[in-house]
Amino acid sequence: MDGRRNNGGHSTKGFAGRKPKDEEGKLIERLDAVIDSDEAIEALKKRIGEGDIRAIQLYFNYRYGKPKESVTLSSDNLSINFKDLLRFD
Repeated sequence: MDGRRNNGGHSTKGFAGRKPKDEEGKLIERLDAVIDSDEAIEALKKRIGEGDIRAIQLYFNYRYGKPKESVTLSSDNLSINFKDLLRFD
């Protein structure tokens, strides 16, 4: 017997991932009670007018979505045969 049964399990069990929708809804209700959304939008508009880059990014990310991220790889003439890498002998 290797004792894995007694290792205590996962330390993040029950805490990982997104919060349940009802918990998220309660938080939104609490925020709405103390923050006037029209005032928040006006503050964002003012910051955009001042040229605040973070405010502009925030607006565009919510209005149009974040642009797709891409990765450029260069091999510097290195050749890799993936079939050889994945061969299990």
